[in-house]
Amino acid sequence: MTENQNNVPAMPTPDPALSKLDRFVGTWRLSGHLDGSDEETITGEMTYRWLPGGFFLEQSGHIQFGPMRIESTELISHDPATGTFPSLVFSNLAPTPLHYRWSIDGDDLAITVSEGPLDATYHGRFSDDGNTFAGGWRPNPGADPMVNVAYDVSGSRVA
Repeated sequence: MTENQNNVPAMPTPDPALSKLDRFVGTWRLSGHLDGSDEETITGEMTYRWLPGGFFLEQSGHIQFGPMRIESTELISHDPATGTFPSLVFSNLAPTPLHYRWSIDGDDLAITVSEGPLDATYHGRFSDDGNTFAGGWRPNPGADPMVNVAYDVSGSRVA
């Protein structure tokens, strides 16, 4: 920590790379379906907000995945060594937080989880106006497709 002219420690500031996450701030309505099906069996809503200080983006909400309701809170940060955004997901499906890693390149988004039997990656893309996105979760090579179910999901900004 550096000091300012009055010898008072200066407050740290968020890494400018975190601004790549600004496009998520707000509330998103989600819809989707299992890979190979047109029947909408996935719905939900997620809200993103910056925590005080601007170092962490919080995602919280719910997804109805067929008969299963998933509720979660995710805290996303920045790893300057890799240029990616690691996160911890706290949900009603696991007794411990799960580690995810986000990567953003322009309008392209990748989110990967590789923890225990969970081993999948989401590849998605934002629309030109930034108010919608679409993509899909797929098992990573060698992952169990029964645990890592392939599905497509899209989102529309509602607030």
